[in-house]
Amino acid sequence: MAGPSVSETITPKRILVVDDEPAVADTIRMVLAFHGHNVEIADAAESALAVFEPGKYDLVITDLSLPKMDGFGLARAIKERAPTQPIILVTAYAESIQGDKERLAKVDFLMGKPFSLQQLQDALTKIFGKG
Repeated sequence: MAGPSVSETITPKRILVVDDEPAVADTIRMVLAFHGHNVEIADAAESALAVFEPGKYDLVITDLSLPKMDGFGLARAIKERAPTQPIILVTAYAESIQGDKERLAKVDFLMGKPFSLQQLQDALTKIFGKG
């Protein structure tokens, strides 16, 4: 029997998704929006920082590999503006960087690519708890 869906365990959130691959960003947006979340997309760290304001988003999900400023740099810049802002870093290299505590210090959750809906649900539950 399948576990509860994202929409059954997490109240709707405002989420900023940052990915320079439109298909990936759109897929994440569609999955989250299907479960009631309000999702905005930015295609680069600079465009994410242009729309980011403390308190505007409940969560930022960013890819590690972005042009110019990577996901680590974006996380650092966001945490300077809003130290308690939850951030999920998504990367195909999760296993190779999971021990890099210094670079991951500004990230609340590391998620490997590709990821399943269950892994996304687990990340949201870990960050927000249930409800």
